[in-house]
Amino acid sequence: MRLRTTRAAVALLCATAVAVFPARVAQADQVRNNQWHLRYLKVAEAHRISQGEGVAVAVIDTGVDPHPDLRNNLLPGTVTEGGGSGNGRQDSDPGGHGTGMAGLIAAHGRGGNGALGIAPKAKIVPIRNGNKSHDTDDTAKAIEWAVSKRVDVISLSSGGGSSSRLNAALRAAFEADIVVVAAAGNRPGDFLIQFPAAAEGVVAVGATDQKGAHADISVTGKRLALSAPGVDIYSTSVNGRYRTGTGTSPSTAIVAGAAALVRSKFPDLSAEEVVHRLTATADDKGTPGRDEEYGYGVLNLVKALTADVPPLEGSANPSASAAPSPTQTQPADNAAPEPENKSNAGSTILIGVLIALVVLGLLVTLLVVLLLRRRQQPRL
Repeated sequence: MRLRTTRAAVALLCATAVAVFPARVAQADQVRNNQWHLRYLKVAEAHRISQGEGVAVAVIDTGVDPHPDLRNNLLPGTVTEGGGSGNGRQDSDPGGHGTGMAGLIAAHGRGGNGALGIAPKAKIVPIRNGNKSHDTDDTAKAIEWAVSKRVDVISLSSGGGSSSRLNAALRAAFEADIVVVAAAGNRPGDFLIQFPAAAEGVVAVGATDQKGAHADISVTGKRLALSAPGVDIYSTSVNGRYRTGTGTSPSTAIVAGAAALVRSKFPDLSAEEVVHRLTATADDKGTPGRDEEYGYGVLNLVKALTADVPPLEGSANPSASAAPSPTQTQPADNAAPEPENKSNAGSTILIGVLIALVVLGLLVTLLVVLLLRRRQQPRL
């Protein structure tokens, strides 16, 4: 009977310890698990080299909500649709298109949880350009405003027609040394590469699936430059929620994030050399060389940050061919945690240690009492 009592007491204390230290399987953990493109692109390895610090990316889209996984990297922007006003920090799309694209580029998550972007230390400059609007004047105004703010990368997950003003705005962006990334377009609605992706100098992006194969939804064409994951891509959305998107829009945001990583790692490279590094290190797929389904190939983040890439002919950037030195890069965690999370983590560890000591003390005390009682029992 005494043995059963002892076992019951130990079992009770073990159950108490499990209740105090439950397995952490939270929704936020599932969010990171759902982001399959992070594993495919070896983002954890890339983040040990660069996280996009010091780079500003203009997201010309439907606006960007201040999602908890993103808001620390969100700068004031503007609204260009219909002569509107505002700072761009409100998504006009109920499906959260702009918020999703911004999250793919620069979501910082919450420690090891929540959505993580390709460049979690880059900053997002949101430019609300309508509910996935294709108005060329509004898009031109958005690019002009981004140029005036001296951003480093422009991401355009939309497309439509061309105009003289839009062409002039793109030329201004190139002259300002800005990397411009745009979506090729989605079938069946589109059958040709859309503008501005079709413009000379713009990085036209197509979509691939979980196996790295060309996605059926992705438009093909000679102007295609790069491909990146674009099927069932999980990211941030409005009102603190998350979304899954398929098409060349998420692929474009991912490539924009990659450009931010390269610009942060190689700050002396021109925009042209940044694009060259991304295309030269892509994994060749389909017909050897540049082709209409993959462009130069599928984005390879780690190679883009580490490969020895000779500069373009006539380049004035000597660092374009410099291979990154492992001794010059500091290891970094998967995510760029919010500042307050660091102190919270320390407090959580301290509380956990204290609770563990209390539970251990109770267990020892109970065992001592039981042993003393056993010795005091008369022998029969």
